[in-house]
Amino acid sequence: MVTRNFKRSLLFAFSTFVFLVAAIWFRVSDHSGIPDSEKKVEETKKTGQEVVEKDIFGIPQEVYRHRRDVIRRGQTLSHIFGSLGFSAREIHHISGELEPVFNPSRFRHGHSYHIYTTEDSLQTLEFLVYEINDVDYLLFDFRDSLTVSRSSRPVTKIDARVGGVINSSLWNTVVEKDIHPELVLHLSRVLAWSVDFHRIHPGDEFRVLFTEKYIGEQRVGVAGVDAVHFVHRGREIEAYRFESDTLAGYYDGEGNNVRKAFLRAPLEYVRITSRYSHSRLHPIHGDRRPHLGTDYAAPHGTPILAVGDGVVTRASYTSGNGNYVRIRHTSVYETQYLHMSRFARGIKPGARVEQGDVIGYVGSTGLATGPHVCFRFWKNGRQVDHLRLEFPSGDPLPEDYLEEFMENVRRYNKQLQKIDPKDAKIVLLQQGASPGTYYESE
Repeated sequence: MVTRNFKRSLLFAFSTFVFLVAAIWFRVSDHSGIPDSEKKVEETKKTGQEVVEKDIFGIPQEVYRHRRDVIRRGQTLSHIFGSLGFSAREIHHISGELEPVFNPSRFRHGHSYHIYTTEDSLQTLEFLVYEINDVDYLLFDFRDSLTVSRSSRPVTKIDARVGGVINSSLWNTVVEKDIHPELVLHLSRVLAWSVDFHRIHPGDEFRVLFTEKYIGEQRVGVAGVDAVHFVHRGREIEAYRFESDTLAGYYDGEGNNVRKAFLRAPLEYVRITSRYSHSRLHPIHGDRRPHLGTDYAAPHGTPILAVGDGVVTRASYTSGNGNYVRIRHTSVYETQYLHMSRFARGIKPGARVEQGDVIGYVGSTGLATGPHVCFRFWKNGRQVDHLRLEFPSGDPLPEDYLEEFMENVRRYNKQLQKIDPKDAKIVLLQQGASPGTYYESE
């Protein structure tokens, strides 16, 4: 009898314990069946402050009526605000507030803008947001007195590795792998002195460690390249980034600078339309004559870069050359850039330029059938084909940094060796505390 009563007591105690645990779990759990509105009320009761969700521009949701639109070709700031009911005087005031923050003439067609009005019948304009690019935006706040500010959406940087075999172009290969095309521009800058991107050969391959930029889950660009192995026409090229308090650059596996005295081209990642030749059919005159330069086609307005450090000796116009710039680099080398639409600010005889500086913009002035730059190269006073020349490298990595650099190279190579260019999908990585240390995401 005692045993039976003891068992009943034990069963009752256990049942009570289970009930209490379940009740506590139900009390503290956040059940998905509760509407968000009720959750907000509960949170408001707890904190005494109303919970307000904000959109990607930091503007409260469910408070304003939101409409997105796109700037059409030919539209300006005046057109946009005029369509919203602002007078010419008010638009002039808006432009004045905007100018210290952003040039009003740089509003571009195809870019989005967002209008936020009150929910009432008046639909009063409270905010206007203009997207400068994927990251940056302008915020016009009309609530009290007008304020204009420039802000950025929060960007997350994620390290990644990828490789590929090039069948047609590096651009197509990168896009086919669903990588942001900015990677092409970064690679062309890192390898500008070693790889002729205008003569990519089918079968060339690459392996690269780089950093992608995300806003939420949207890929918006590439922050930089850490290391790359590139096989170009059977020649293996390597570049590893190294950065300290006093220097930053790319070096090969032995610490030699990949930077040369001259860039291989005055434009970033474009195509050659006419090569250096002693007998070319002239596209305008129709006869054969020497063409002692290299033509690079690019869209009108594309920046033209100085291929090396030097001093501008001419920035002028002739009927044949159009707007052109000539630069003396050393007592041995000179370069010339023809058919510019205009010169860059400050470019005039006597101006000093550094490698990569913008000296002008692509156009079709002078004898030209379309927008391009005719690039000419002199060595010891004689025009030569610069694509056939080998140029000296920049300064090697100082010896004090070699040990640290070689350790980074070892770590980078450990990741690069995991890439098979023939079957390489992008792999996201997490960078460790030390440069070159990565951990694959689970």
